[in-house]
Amino acid sequence: MRFVKIKSLFVNWHAMGSSVDHIQVLLKEELSLFETKFREAVQSKVPLLDRVMHYIIKRKGKQMRPMFVFLSARLFGPATESTYRAAALVELLHTATLVHDDVVDESFQRRGFFSINALWKNKVAVLVGDYLLSKGLLLSLDHNDFEILKYLSTAVRQMSEGELLQIERSRNLNLSEEVYFEIIRNKTASLLASSCSAGAWSTSGNPEIAERMRLFGEKAGVAFQIKDDLFDYGDAEVGKPTGNDIKEKKLTLPLIYTLNQLDKSRRKEMIYVLKNKNRDKTSVRQVIDFVKKKGGIEYAEEKMDVYRNESLEILHEFPASQVRDGLEQLVRFTTERKH
Repeated sequence: MRFVKIKSLFVNWHAMGSSVDHIQVLLKEELSLFETKFREAVQSKVPLLDRVMHYIIKRKGKQMRPMFVFLSARLFGPATESTYRAAALVELLHTATLVHDDVVDESFQRRGFFSINALWKNKVAVLVGDYLLSKGLLLSLDHNDFEILKYLSTAVRQMSEGELLQIERSRNLNLSEEVYFEIIRNKTASLLASSCSAGAWSTSGNPEIAERMRLFGEKAGVAFQIKDDLFDYGDAEVGKPTGNDIKEKKLTLPLIYTLNQLDKSRRKEMIYVLKNKNRDKTSVRQVIDFVKKKGGIEYAEEKMDVYRNESLEILHEFPASQVRDGLEQLVRFTTERKH
């Protein structure tokens, strides 16, 4: 059954804009101090490790997850030292997973730059990922941030489970929509969810509030991943080649929807192409065009909007404030971003 696209419940969005500039201004003090604390957190006595850490810090992304931590915290009070440690832990874990992902995927680029494994080979990349993970765990343990560590450790477990489930199910390209959502809730949304719950806990100390914010972040994270799926079918430069997921035999929501619309014979033909001709540019282009023709893009966009709006509904359970507006803007950015 097709989802009817939900009209936005919040009419002030266009006045707010879709970039993260406003949020970075709102969090200027926190982000500036966070940069210092993060550099301190990754310092070591090994020259090679320090060189790699310097390279990573210079090429960090938008730091969306730390922003979710700080905004979720400030929704319930001023940022605390525990908030900063939670943001650092999130960034350490996220960076560790990216370094390891590049090894697993045999990827030699990350955000337009050489990946760690491309410059220092797999052995160093794996050890660097392990180092980042251990630094994050010790950062929390040394300050008795046990509840925050529990949130983020759960996310690491879920991310591993999601990745392995995707590998298992993608081998025969037989993936239901239900399993797809289980994968992305674990693989992608869990870290964003934990960022929000950890931030909220750091200032509220309230497990019920932390759980509502976890669910808020999970729904925003699902919408974020669906948006990432849609980039595979676009024409703009988005940081990864169009059709890249198809080449890697990753079943995304537009493709799953399209396969489910086909009769047994046509589905078998398309799966054959995905398995055996996924490196052929012409075949990949034909798959993309077919997904568009069958309505896969529109369906995924509708699903994305549903999850985004459900996330914002939870957010609006809390009192209106500039910080709440910032969180809404950040959620909307995840679904309206261009890369």
